Amino acid sequence: MSMTGGFLGGAQDRLLPASIPFRFFLIASVFHVLMWVTLFFGADQLVRYTGGAGLVLAAIHLATLGVFTMVAIGASYQLLPVVTRRPLAHTWPARLSFWLMTAGICLLTYGMATAASFPMQSGAVLVVTGLAVFIILTADNLRQAGSMPVVSAHGWGALVALIIFAALGLILVWDFDAAFLENRNGIAILHMVLAVFGFMGLLIGGLCLILIPMFVLSQSLPNRPGWFQLGLAVVALIGYMAAYVYQSQTLAWLSIAAGLGASAVYIWQMRKVQKSSMRKRLGLSFVLIRTSWAFLVLGLMLGGLVMSGIELAFAPPLFGFFLLAGWLLTFLTGILQRIMPFLASMHASGSSGLPVMVSELTAELPLKIHAYCHFSALLLVSVGIVINVAVLVLTGAFLGAIGAIAFVVFAMNVWIKLRENQVNG
Repeated sequence: MSMTGGFLGGAQDRLLPASIPFRFFLIASVFHVLMWVTLFFGADQLVRYTGGAGLVLAAIHLATLGVFTMVAIGASYQLLPVVTRRPLAHTWPARLSFWLMTAGICLLTYGMATAASFPMQSGAVLVVTGLAVFIILTADNLRQAGSMPVVSAHGWGALVALIIFAALGLILVWDFDAAFLENRNGIAILHMVLAVFGFMGLLIGGLCLILIPMFVLSQSLPNRPGWFQLGLAVVALIGYMAAYVYQSQTLAWLSIAAGLGASAVYIWQMRKVQKSSMRKRLGLSFVLIRTSWAFLVLGLMLGGLVMSGIELAFAPPLFGFFLLAGWLLTFLTGILQRIMPFLASMHASGSSGLPVMVSELTAELPLKIHAYCHFSALLLVSVGIVINVAVLVLTGAFLGAIGAIAFVVFAMNVWIKLRENQVNG
């Protein structure tokens, strides 16, 4: 049986109101613009950034919380009930988590940009409260899921990582004033690793086992490579935490090796799916997705370079930029180009009884503008970091913001067309 048929069987019965996932996707698109704008004004700080409050830290969290986490929450609320064949018990907590997260991210990032303790701390509390609602809803959905155990296991791993990185985030926020941490930089790096590789990495690794085969019209993947991928990723995360606790360079290198191994298995599965695809022209979205895989590997290799102790001033900020903008931002904007029209099509079909083509809900020109601007931004900012030229970072961030605005146009177009179809239907 094809993955599409297995995944979508009875999916209409488990669709949330369209406003729930779309509110997360639309606000993520807005935070995407704000991230590049903030980086534009903090361009001179990025080229040798090593931590601390300011515009770069605000831009990082506009990306990680505003874009990545909001997309992850919106997608999980809709996709996991379909995967696990269990609808959400209630929908009002999902709406509550949106407002808590949105308000919290705005306060937190403002506090980070201005080094203001009260908005930073109050924002952090709101964000963690919103994440707690998401954790409870998702855990309730996963606890009786048995139809796709490898996907559910990735989900459980992502939730555990989310709990730890959220707790570390609260500690780091309070440390800005109290300064009680002896190794603040080490805690900050551990916080980032758990957020990027633990929460986002495991969630992406699990959901892609069903999403990518569905989008390319391929056969479902066997379970064994998925379990192997998960095992290596968990070993990498635990190994890195142990390396931090015991200050072991050997464990750190082993965790990097395990992370590269997990990435290799993941990319191998994704390439295998594409080779057996019934669609030979996968479009612009898969140009972004495939590019993101290259940045994932490059980021991990650069992380090994940073850990080796070689004195390269550009390595730490470039490592973060490769992972956040090169891997995750590129991947998620690519995958959103598929998820948003696809979900809109399902909701539109459900309202009118007539199928709505995904292509009818997709505006191609804004996506082309976004892609050209996004790739230009990645190139210019990366070069600017390496050769320590802030004007290149500034130019790249400007182009990134233009591309992000174009992406907002695409996202709003999907939503408007969905609403028009529902009204007419």
